[in-house]
Amino acid sequence: MAESNTKKSVSIDAPTNAPSRRMLRKRSMGPKQQSMAAFTPDNYSDDEDDKIFHEDSKNAITGKIDEGQITSSDKKEPGNGWTNGQIPPQFTPAMTLHPYTRSGRLSLYNHHRRWINFQSSWSRIGAGATEMDAVHTESASGASLMTGCLIEEGKTVRALIAQLCECFFRAGWATGTGGGVSIRVGGPKENRPYRVFVAPSGVQKEDIVGDDVFELNMDRDVVVPPKTPNMRLSACTPLWYAVYKFKPSVRCVIHTHSMHAMMATLLDPTEKCEVLRVTHLEMLKGVGNHSYDSMLEIPIIDNRPSEDLLAEQLEKAILKYPKCNAVLVRRHGVYVWGDSWEQAKAQCESFDYLFESAVKMKGMGMESGLVPKSGTFHNDEEKCAMEVNGECDPPPAKRQKVAPAFNAAGATNNDVDLECTGTTIPLVPRDAKILLLDIEGTTTSISFVKDVLFPYVLSNLDTYLDGVESQDLDKVKDALGADLAALDENHPSNVQVSKTKSKLDCAKAYVVCYVRALMAHDVKATGLKSLQGKMWKAGYASGELVGHLYSDFIPMLDWCKSNAVKVCIYSSGSIGAQKLLFGHTAEGDITSYFGGHFDTTSGSKREMESYGTIAKALGVEAKEVVFVSDLEAELRAAKEAGMVAVAAARPGNVPLSGEAKEDFPIVRSLLQLCGAD
Repeated sequence: MAESNTKKSVSIDAPTNAPSRRMLRKRSMGPKQQSMAAFTPDNYSDDEDDKIFHEDSKNAITGKIDEGQITSSDKKEPGNGWTNGQIPPQFTPAMTLHPYTRSGRLSLYNHHRRWINFQSSWSRIGAGATEMDAVHTESASGASLMTGCLIEEGKTVRALIAQLCECFFRAGWATGTGGGVSIRVGGPKENRPYRVFVAPSGVQKEDIVGDDVFELNMDRDVVVPPKTPNMRLSACTPLWYAVYKFKPSVRCVIHTHSMHAMMATLLDPTEKCEVLRVTHLEMLKGVGNHSYDSMLEIPIIDNRPSEDLLAEQLEKAILKYPKCNAVLVRRHGVYVWGDSWEQAKAQCESFDYLFESAVKMKGMGMESGLVPKSGTFHNDEEKCAMEVNGECDPPPAKRQKVAPAFNAAGATNNDVDLECTGTTIPLVPRDAKILLLDIEGTTTSISFVKDVLFPYVLSNLDTYLDGVESQDLDKVKDALGADLAALDENHPSNVQVSKTKSKLDCAKAYVVCYVRALMAHDVKATGLKSLQGKMWKAGYASGELVGHLYSDFIPMLDWCKSNAVKVCIYSSGSIGAQKLLFGHTAEGDITSYFGGHFDTTSGSKREMESYGTIAKALGVEAKEVVFVSDLEAELRAAKEAGMVAVAAARPGNVPLSGEAKEDFPIVRSLLQLCGAD
């Protein structure tokens, strides 16, 4: 049959028996949705939304919703609902935007927990420790919500791991696919084998879904692989099992690449320290087995090319430090565990707080592991009964009444920490109008001088001397020769020179030999300092050298400037070198803060007369000057001259002797010297 060239016409008239267009029902998009106002920031609590919500809630309560849709757990289980894998019937598709309405948010934050869970409740406080305790005897004591369904349990734990990984990514702990989580459920207490769930490796942690997660048994066999193809088992897996092996109660292990954790492992510049110590911080209560005044020791193990190689070191650290629920990995991150995922997460957050505190305290010149001499309240039930030599004898320290803390950590007897010492930190401007400061170990890290400035001289010495005129080179040689002549004949520097002197054939060779001999034995002499100062000037001018300052130094200088306290410098480095360092810091040129500079031209820092000379130059009596240094010999010389001597305890400084700790007040930050009029 031939096709017609004309198009078929179609009538659009409605049948006579059809309802009018006005009577046609709109396509349903869920109960009540057609009446919901469009969401805008200005109408999030729209009355119409509230009306819909309350009507649906009322229907659910009065039974207008099909009772077959409501389970007993919906009615009775606290927190069961939206975030536990079920959406109550009243939250129809129309109500999926309920967090944006006032009533919806009230319901969300009154009845529905945000975390996916397989147990009904959790508390980090153990029963019986204080009158404020929750009812739980251990943190993992919540009742199961799974009602014996292993498939549902597996889905829930997998989803929870995905939620935790996203949380840790947002915290900056799991960026670049780093970090991971393992959770195990079941076990002998539940009369069934353990199920171990492990996050995959090499996956964006903020994008992990439950289908990416592995399930293993306690033999590390994969029982249920991920539904997502090509997933790789976490490199941390041997470490999860090391913790599970030696900590039978542990149900969750977390690994993070937190910047705070990594930096905390570098607080010891030698990188040989086996532990990080933290004490007298409130968040110690959050890490388990410790209270505010406990000494927390977090073991540090060295990193390896791959994480699975860390298992043996981790096992040894767990056995050596059984009270600690974490192990740091140097230049890497941290492993934290707990007897529930909630406890592991809470402890991980608390540890991270402590790591950040330790790093920032170090920047202020304070040590997180040192017991503070003040700042911790305690009751003295007895007043001083007598005075001896004008000083008050302290009463016997009373035992603090401290309730057991997180995980029933017992109260610690720190009576010794509460006893007063015979030293008092002076305050400016109350006790003195002039501060005289050393540089190395006081305002600037010793490592900057020893690891930056000194090596710069030795590595650039030949090049620098090539540009010095011959007559000037002879003057340098003579000045260095005078430095050596001032030393004992058997001084190691003179002995070193005598071994090579016969081979020296020019002024430059002599200078190189003299400099290396003096610097090898840390001789502080005028000729050497002058040459070093000239070389450092060139380094600062080129930008190759930038002066280091402790973070508390500028705030202290600002305080002194505001309170009319003159700050002066007395260093074994030449005055020129001092001004170069302070003129080229990361904070810019700060030389305008100082009221005077002194070096060894005023005398040796280990001789009493030098401090008298400086006091005279400043036009004050010695007792009006506070001198701060890290070296005991200098402190004793200043004290003998009549100055108030204060020891600086900075990271990397030479340890003070027991006598020095008894004879001199100690500051870990120069801000401790700033006080009232």
